[in-house]
Amino acid sequence: MAFNIVQKIDNEVPVRNVLVSLFDKSGLEPFVKGLLETCPGVKLYSTGGTYKALQTALGPAAAEHLVAVSDYTGQPEMQGGLVKTLDFKIYLGLLGEHYNDAHQADLARTGAVEIDMVVGNLYPFQAVSSRPGVSPEECRSNIDIGGPCMIRASAKNFIRVASVTDVADYPALLDELRRTGGKLSLATRFRLMQKAFAHTAAYDAAIAAWFAKADVSSTYAFADA
Repeated sequence: MAFNIVQKIDNEVPVRNVLVSLFDKSGLEPFVKGLLETCPGVKLYSTGGTYKALQTALGPAAAEHLVAVSDYTGQPEMQGGLVKTLDFKIYLGLLGEHYNDAHQADLARTGAVEIDMVVGNLYPFQAVSSRPGVSPEECRSNIDIGGPCMIRASAKNFIRVASVTDVADYPALLDELRRTGGKLSLATRFRLMQKAFAHTAAYDAAIAAWFAKADVSSTYAFADA
């Protein structure tokens, strides 16, 4: 019998586990406080500076609701913080499908949890690369790796996961969560997916465009072909 995806997708999905990784933390405090109010028992997984910002924003509630990604994965942040979220337990949680028995078995076997929402934005490559006299190494160091991976994985799995990349969406998402008792609709998840892929596509295009024109001869000594 043919596979019917329509019969497998839940229209409304409860938000229980949220992965938060932000360079730009504008609006973070009211948004996460709103998540605690609207999503019963929600857990927030985070790293680095975002984790510290969440500790401050949540205060005493952090003990119950905030989880360090390193505690969840069992792996410390490595390479000076470059490798924090690139872990199989994160991606099992982002890509897992409710209706896929093999996915559910992998989650159970590894102790991974389904992540229902990613709140993320990226290192400021465009802002850095537009500065007069910026060096290739400054630009290279502002190429985000983990952020685009998380955003793309969550956006791919919009049938279950919300990929939140725009602070302007925070109020409307909280309004929907209040109306639904902590759930987001398929229509909302699809709209967020469209924005998420546009976001990462523009980011990659900016990187490609800058390095296509950059004079890097004084920074890197290329051998003759």
